[in-house]
Amino acid sequence: MADQEHVPYPRPNPPEVEVERTIPSPYDGQTLKPRQHAILSAYWFATNFHWGALLVIMLPGQIARMNPEFKAQTIGILTGFSALIALFVPLIVGAISDRCTSKWGRRRPFILAGAIFNVIGLACMAAAFAATPQVGGAPGAWAAIVSSPGLMAFFAGYLVVQFGNNVASAAYMGVIPDLVPPDQRGVASGWMALMSQGGTLLGAIGCGLLLGGASDSLKYLLISVVLMGIVLLTIFSMKETPLPYKPSRMEWGPYLRSLWIDPRKHPDFAWVWITRALVMMGFYAIQPFVNYYLVDVIKIPQDKVEGRAAILLGVILLFSTVSGYVGGLLSDKFGRKRVVYWANSLLAISALGFIFCRTELQAVLVGVFFGLFYGAYISVDYALGTDVLPSKDHAGKEMAVWHIAMTLPQSIAAPVAAELISSFGKRQSVVNGETIVNYSVNGYAAIFVLCAFFFALGAFLLRNVKGVR
Repeated sequence: MADQEHVPYPRPNPPEVEVERTIPSPYDGQTLKPRQHAILSAYWFATNFHWGALLVIMLPGQIARMNPEFKAQTIGILTGFSALIALFVPLIVGAISDRCTSKWGRRRPFILAGAIFNVIGLACMAAAFAATPQVGGAPGAWAAIVSSPGLMAFFAGYLVVQFGNNVASAAYMGVIPDLVPPDQRGVASGWMALMSQGGTLLGAIGCGLLLGGASDSLKYLLISVVLMGIVLLTIFSMKETPLPYKPSRMEWGPYLRSLWIDPRKHPDFAWVWITRALVMMGFYAIQPFVNYYLVDVIKIPQDKVEGRAAILLGVILLFSTVSGYVGGLLSDKFGRKRVVYWANSLLAISALGFIFCRTELQAVLVGVFFGLFYGAYISVDYALGTDVLPSKDHAGKEMAVWHIAMTLPQSIAAPVAAELISSFGKRQSVVNGETIVNYSVNGYAAIFVLCAFFFALGAFLLRNVKGVR
């Protein structure tokens, strides 16, 4: 392929120009087979199995047992603070992996290293939870956290998990732009959604239902084995072309300035970024609190909520897995924007439906529609993001900027939603010697309204994207 001369990052002096080659993909000129798509997306199964089990099923219950009086604020603090790692790590790793000269390729070394750190963090969390008694009597969430060495160790382990997972994920986000031909990225995006939703589904079912009565240590072990096993399978099966030249020394000042992608020059990227951030604000306003919603509103007993949450999540993800794959195919034919617009709009309506649920059956039925629309959105929105990247040659860096639209909302939405829930009041009781705290139904109604607003605004602003259909 012919060399292309351009400036890889904005520099203060225009004459400093570097000649950089467009890197050929081993899959150029091929129609990828299902097996190849599966290999390229297998990591998304592993990491979503990990988060489906940990973030949705295990973490809320463990926080409620360790710090019941401030469970919503504690999980909001943990989610929001750790999201800062998810915000900054991809920016650094994406750029470094773009320039990596390893014979293993640009992405695989970081995927393996990140997975190792991830597993170390999981081991720390398991040990800390097993050794931490219930915290009580603190005047607030932060006071409870800093007064408990076990809770602090649990937080530290979770931060290591976030660091390792984001190292691996930041590198992996460059795989589809690097390797998949442009006319097949819709299908690849569908496979990504299939693996992502399927991984979350099996992670939730595995730890919430099949191992619901097992020790938490066994659940942590299962997550670690699945993650490392699939990472090893992926890095030894995926074809990746090593960087065919030695890049110039990394200049962090110009690079950091280059992270500002001028919305006047790349308006489509800017608007897709904004709409993605809004939808993620809505999603992360409710996701950390699903278990608490089931206990406080649907009245599921605390000792059974992990299994019931797995059922609800399973229904949502089953339908989102199907709609994600179909949505990817439809977007190649009818256009990404149309699919994303309708998915966002219908997500807003379905989020409001949870306000009126008082039984588990009602929540499951609303979950069916929420899953259908969310699956279509998440798969096609990723393809839309790859379509509007300013430069394919710096896909790692630019997908890291794109990733901010998912991680930044976590650091804002979860703490805000936690305060919103608690502001409507709570009821405290003691059951079998353990403190139980239940929040008001109105608090959950408030966060679902907030969620629907963000979804609807994301759909409305999508009209500003002009360069793709």
